[in-house]
Order: sequence, then structure tokens, then C-alpha cells
Amino acid sequence: MRVMEVLAPGLLTTVQDLGREGFGPLGVSPSGAADPVALRIGNRLVGNAESAAALEMTLLGGTFLFPEGALAALTGSDFGAALEGKDVPPWTSFEVKPGQTLRLGPTRSGARCYLCIQGGIAVKPFLGSASTHLLSGLGGYEGRALRKGDVLEKADSDGATGTDLPAFSAGSNRTLRTNGCKKVTPKIQERFRPRKILRVTSGPQSGWFSRAAEKVLYGGTYRVSEEANRMGLRLHGPPIPEGAHGGMISEGVSLGAVQIAAGGMPIILFVEQQTTGGYAKIANVISADFGSLGQLRPRDEIRFKRVTFETARKLLMEQEKLLTAEDLIVQTKGDR
Repeated sequence: MRVMEVLAPGLLTTVQDLGREGFGPLGVSPSGAADPVALRIGNRLVGNAESAAALEMTLLGGTFLFPEGALAALTGSDFGAALEGKDVPPWTSFEVKPGQTLRLGPTRSGARCYLCIQGGIAVKPFLGSASTHLLSGLGGYEGRALRKGDVLEKADSDGATGTDLPAFSAGSNRTLRTNGCKKVTPKIQERFRPRKILRVTSGPQSGWFSRAAEKVLYGGTYRVSEEANRMGLRLHGPPIPEGAHGGMISEGVSLGAVQIAAGGMPIILFVEQQTTGGYAKIANVISADFGSLGQLRPRDEIRFKRVTFETARKLLMEQEKLLTAEDLIVQTKGDR
């Protein structure tokens, strides 16, 4: 089923799911959604499995024609979406009638917006994932960002979670009928608002750094550079004092690792990170804050706050409990 035609791709729009874990020893980073929380919630809004493939848009959204209609949802940052000229709020599912066009503009808040459709997007999986790995040109839609004229197909309805949202019949020209659209409550949206104070645990080489160096890192304000991308976020700010830069044998690195490069500037490794590195890692962003990483824009300012491993585990468990709560999604008013 031709679910979507790209009329304008935006700045950087790719197909992403929750990534491909476990292939780091082979040199393949996980890729996947930069803001996994937004993707998971978007898929839940339309009745998909949380890992279903969707579109990730960065800074500037695209324009999409839906030849046969769909049930869709937008999550993450507000890109000022409009369906046939009518505003579409984020964090809400909505029906698209056959032949209608959805337009998104520049971001009004964070860095990335997710467009999820009921049934997910069908692409050939690579190592068990639909996510696009831009640096290697693998996965997603032909291993690249979307272009004008690309046509996306809907995946099988088997990806649905079994909610009360019925599947859309392929080839049908009628309006998609559901038991009503859904939304994420403002209270829950506030709980998932991206953070500018990133919580971190001590990195594997934290002991290489002096107390003075740690005081600089945790007391300073850093600005995301223009070179930030899905591989890593380069930061500008107070340099970490010399003494622990380089000089180590390359080893495996993890998502969210805070490396201190030559010159003392931190780099936060991101979803398309290299899988090994030779810079000392002073800290690591906790898993519960990965979504906040994905919403950072160039010139955004951040700070670091160190927490214990026990606290990091507790925060992740709290986040997972909230993401799976029954009252995360509610029916919109006035639904039939």
C-alpha cells in the first residue's frame, strides 16, 4: 500500500525505529531514533508496536501526500504541522483522509519530530532493524535521507499492539474509521520535556581526571556546536584541563559517552557513533536522558550533573513505568 509520497523532504528526514543493538563488536553502531521516547509514544498513539518504523525529521519538516489516507501521530518537537491548512498539534493522533497533504515547517522547540502511521513504514530490514545508518548508507529507505518523489509503503498490520484501533484496509478509498483519536496529556508531556541539565554517571576513565577538571566539567555551561550530528555532539565551553587527552589504546565506546578530545572539548557520542575510540571518557549520559540528547539543537546550552549508578537505574525504571502506564494515552474530547 502506497501510504505516503514525499512532496518535500525537509532538511533531514529518515526512516528510523529503535535501532539495532548488539552489533558493536562488528563495528556497527545501533542508529535508530535520536529521541526514542518520542518514537515509542508516537507508535503507541496509533496502535503500533513501540519499535515500528516511522519518520524522523530534523530541524525542518517535510510535506507528505497520503494517497489512501492513514491514522497518524506527531511527537517530539513542534514543527508547526498543518493538515490541509488546519493545525495539527503534536502528541496527538489524527486521521488523514485519502488525498490529503500534511505540511511541516521549521521547529518551534527542539531538534526532531516523529511522524508515526498506523501499521508502520515498510522498508527492507538490515540486521533486524529498519533504522537508517547515514554514514554507512545502510538500512532505512535505500540507506539515505528521503528525497522529493520517494514513495513509502505501509508495513504489515502485524506490528500493531492489539489496541482498539483497527487496521486500515489496503486499497480502500474511504476515510479511516477508528474508535477516536488519542493524545498524551499535558502532565505527561511535561514529564518528558527535554532537559538542558544532562545527568551523567562517571565514565570508565573518570579517575584519570583531576578534581579541578571535574569541577570545570560540572560547573561549566557548554554550547552544542554547528558540527553536531547523529554521530556525536561536539560542545564548546570551558576546556577540561590538560593531562588526560589521548594516549590510550582504543576501546569500545557506549551511546552517550562523554569523550574529552584534544584541546579539552567534550564530545557526546550519539546514535551513529563510532564503536571504538581512543579519547578518555570522563562521564556517560544516563539512559533516561537519551531522549533529551536527541532534541538538542546547535547553539543550545547544556550543563552536566553527576548521579550515581543506582540513581541512573532508578530514573530509567521510573521512565519505563511511565511509558507503559495505561493513563499515558487518553481519548480526545468529542470523539465518536
